[in-house]
Amino acid sequence: MRPPRRSFTPEFKQEAVDLLRRSKKSQTQVAKDLGVGQTTLSRWALQAERMPLGPKGFLATEELKTLRREVERLRQERDILKKAVAFFAKESE
Repeated sequence: MRPPRRSFTPEFKQEAVDLLRRSKKSQTQVAKDLGVGQTTLSRWALQAERMPLGPKGFLATEELKTLRREVERLRQERDILKKAVAFFAKESE
């Protein structure tokens, strides 16, 4: 039976990639020190390189997701208020 799949925060991924870049250790040694697989760390490094959001890509991506959710929530609130205004304007006529 397999152990449950672990998930890592964007902050952890970003710190791991930063450590890999700053460190003079091999990728295998950094992965072992962090307790993650070497292929996992390699994948994170590749993802960080490909991100259009710069060297802090993992954190920027997470912030972008949060902001998009907030924008959607605000749009829904705005639409509800528009409908309420139209309803009460119609009632007062």
